Amino acid sequence: QVQLVESGGGSVQVGGSLRLSCAASGSIASSNCMAWFRQAPGKERERVSAIDPRTGTTYSADSVKGRFSISQDNAKNTVYLQMNSLKPEDTAMYYCAAGARYCSRRESDFNYWGQGTQVTVSS
Repeated sequence: QVQLVESGGGSVQVGGSLRLSCAASGSIASSNCMAWFRQAPGKERERVSAIDPRTGTTYSADSVKGRFSISQDNAKNTVYLQMNSLKPEDTAMYYCAAGARYCSRRESDFNYWGQGTQVTVSS
């Protein structure tokens, strides 16, 4: 069983930045994929970014390319999501996920989830 704990959410103005952290209870170095999803009110949960910790390969949704970046610190078993140039449409609950066999876009492929951290971007 893997436990994931997110932190770093908050309220920022348009154009601001936040860095989310996801601390895992076990080693992430051997996992197949660590991902960040988000869910806005009334919308489906979508994958924002993902990383294969074994290779460092990253994936990003088109809506955040050039603004968000995902990274890992294997020594701390932590994955980060650096979010820059934030927009109101980035407002959502952000979730860390793990346990998928590969970096799928589908939330159903991930077995472990954090409790979420709220990000609110105001104009």
